[in-house]
Amino acid sequence: MEIILKQDIPSLGYKNDIINVKDGYGRNFLIPKGLAIQATESAKKVNAENLRQRAHKEEKIKNEALKFATKLEGLSLKIGAKTSSTGKVFGSVNNIQIAEAIKKEGFDVDRKNIKLPDDQIKQVGNYVSTVKLHREVSVEIQFEVFSE
Repeated sequence: MEIILKQDIPSLGYKNDIINVKDGYGRNFLIPKGLAIQATESAKKVNAENLRQRAHKEEKIKNEALKFATKLEGLSLKIGAKTSSTGKVFGSVNNIQIAEAIKKEGFDVDRKNIKLPDDQIKQVGNYVSTVKLHREVSVEIQFEVFSE
C-alpha cells in the first residue's frame, strides 16, 4: 500500500514522503491516527505541488542546519559518570546526558535527534554520537565518558 506521510515518523520516513507499507499497518494504524493518507493519483499531485511551493523554504532551513552543523563539528564533550574500580558505569550514559552536555556548551539540540553507537554506554572511554539536524544534515560529535 502506498501512503503519503503527514508528519515525520522516526523509523519510517519524513513528512510528505511517499512510501510503501503493509496494508494492515497503513489501513489500521497510520491512516486512522492521522499520520498518513493513502497515495491516490490526486493526492500525489497535491503533494507534488506542495513540495514545489515549499522547496525554497526547505532550502533555507537546510542552509541554517548546515551553518549550525559547522559550529557543532569541532565540539568534543566530557561526561562524568559514577563508575566502579574496573571502569564500568553505574547505570548508563544515554542521549539525555549528551543533550545536557551540548546545552552547557551553548547549543540547543533535542535529545531525540542524538543517536549513540549503542543505545546505552556502560564503559568509560571515547565515543562518537551522531546528531541529526535536518533530514539531509547530520554531524558527528566526539565525547569522552570519565569517572567522577
